[in-house]
Amino acid sequence: MDLRTESPFWLMRSGIVRSYPSIKQSYSTDVAIMGGGITGALIAYHLTEAGIPAIVLDKRKIGMGSTCASTSLLQYEIDTPLGELTKYVGSKNANQSYLMCVEAIQQIHKIVKSLKKDVGFSLKKSFYYASTKKDVKEIKTEYQLRKNIGIELELLSEEDIKGLFPFSAPAALLSETGAQVDAYSFTHELLNHAMDNGLCVFDKTEVVKINQHKSGVELHTNFGDTVKAKKLIIACGYESQEYLSQKVVDFNSSFAIVSEPLETKNLWYQNCLIWETARPYLYIRTTDDNRILIGGKDEPFYNPDKRDKLTGKKALQLEKAFEKKFPDLDFRTDFRWAGTFAETKDGLPYIGKVDEHPDTYFALGFGGNGIVFSQIAAEIIRDALVGKKNAGEAIFRFDR
Repeated sequence: MDLRTESPFWLMRSGIVRSYPSIKQSYSTDVAIMGGGITGALIAYHLTEAGIPAIVLDKRKIGMGSTCASTSLLQYEIDTPLGELTKYVGSKNANQSYLMCVEAIQQIHKIVKSLKKDVGFSLKKSFYYASTKKDVKEIKTEYQLRKNIGIELELLSEEDIKGLFPFSAPAALLSETGAQVDAYSFTHELLNHAMDNGLCVFDKTEVVKINQHKSGVELHTNFGDTVKAKKLIIACGYESQEYLSQKVVDFNSSFAIVSEPLETKNLWYQNCLIWETARPYLYIRTTDDNRILIGGKDEPFYNPDKRDKLTGKKALQLEKAFEKKFPDLDFRTDFRWAGTFAETKDGLPYIGKVDEHPDTYFALGFGGNGIVFSQIAAEIIRDALVGKKNAGEAIFRFDR
């Protein structure tokens, strides 16, 4: 699958961070990870920290699938509001999902501090506003539900919002927990750290056949070499659906633009993350080199050509949407791109095993919370491999 357009900002800015070899001989290992994006990198990091030998294989260059097109907002707020999620999975699992996302952001912060290089990480408040007056009820309901489970946030009135931003909204939530990162750089640093602990990484290496055996799996590559592993983890992002007979995700295209660097450092209230109740929603963040990144205007994904042809039109729509809210900021688009992402019926990812693939774990369907859910997936799968119970295993299972 063609996961993105050309020239996403993070890739253009950082280029080839590190070169990885293609596979040149056959290997045996405990765990094989298919996918060298942010999900595979976080899984590899956690496995090597736990002392589990692993090999990462990616058919592309590392991080050059969906990861380099990610807008990389880190939010505890799932695309499905807590009240609505409760209707899907019950209050206990819905509450736990939100709290696990809070914890995941805190864990990512700890991981980032352990890495050698800066990956554009910073903690941010999250501003979630009502797009219309009819959404005020949802905002107030969400405030109470989240406050009841200990999430730190404020309920803002229209007057409060006018005092903080140059635009108005009928109500909003201002949450303490949020962050942003450069997912592309983060992926490379995670893998570099894991390689210091024995991880092997091969890119430009496609798995063309998977054989299941009683003792595990055998992966056949495009070069003819094989990788035998006791366990397989499929972390190919949205392409993971190809390995399942049951359809569990729907594909959409999201569009993004990023500005030239601005001289003004304080662009809006604490340069917080901004998004809204409308679906599809508009979202806004800053970057570590003082640019403004805007995303949204999602469309159902049909084919890459149709998606790519929409990029120019969608970029203009994003510019106009931003100008309405921040008329005094001189936004000049420097890069524009589009990426394909998957979403599930309830907004939660699918993490774990399926009957048709013994000895194989999946991590897929991440929607707008990709990096946060990837961190959760990495911990769930690591715990399963070491025999440790994890509450998320039941919440995100395929047969929920």
